[in-house]
Amino acid sequence: MPFADSRVGEIFYANHGARGIPVVFIHGAGSNHLIWGAQVRALGEMARAFALDLPAHGRSEGAGRASIAAYADDVLAFLDARALERAIIVGHSMGGAITQTLALDHADRIAGIALVATGARLRVAPQILDGILNDFDNTARLIARAQFANAESADMAKVEAQLRDCAPAVTHGDFIACNAFDAMPRVATIRAPALVVCGRDDALTPLKYSEYLAAQIPSAHLVVVENAGHAVMLEKPAEVNRALVEFVQRGAI
Repeated sequence: MPFADSRVGEIFYANHGARGIPVVFIHGAGSNHLIWGAQVRALGEMARAFALDLPAHGRSEGAGRASIAAYADDVLAFLDARALERAIIVGHSMGGAITQTLALDHADRIAGIALVATGARLRVAPQILDGILNDFDNTARLIARAQFANAESADMAKVEAQLRDCAPAVTHGDFIACNAFDAMPRVATIRAPALVVCGRDDALTPLKYSEYLAAQIPSAHLVVVENAGHAVMLEKPAEVNRALVEFVQRGAI
């Protein structure tokens, strides 16, 4: 698992596959590339799949960013470092906001987008913003639990561990960036091929968020995954993998 020496510093990434269209996976707030393990393996059978750690997350160094646009610039820096002229970008939650920003502001670099458990606007409850700074342990546990439809999921502890691995100030900055994000006035101008995926029981970015994206983006196709919450790629990896593979096979280029 290598580092990309980019203009914003070294960016850690996992990758699988040596041929085909590049597919770049972007994680959400306070998370890292590990959430995409099943998807990187599945897409690596037909594409060049990459999952990044954004700066100050996972194994990437540097500082957390203050805005979604700044994180989008980090993804562009990775594309440049890896000489990827165009790629399909797959984003979860905050990563979905980053993906929308790339599709809106850097359309020439985008071959397609997949928006997983996200929205065109991502307001964050004040108790989460305050809790990250003042009661991080309990808030990390609350955020992890809220991501799953199945309260007994073994992956819940993994998500909580990933949150704890990220500095509270960085996670707080991520949620501040999400809270300020609002692409609703512009999202209908996205012209890239688009897939929208949501768990029906998503409590953090409810289904209506994904329905709005699918209704506004001209080319969007909506996939609703039953018995899944915000961490839909972990709860129902086979269903998410199938949707992503079909999206790439349909020609998201």
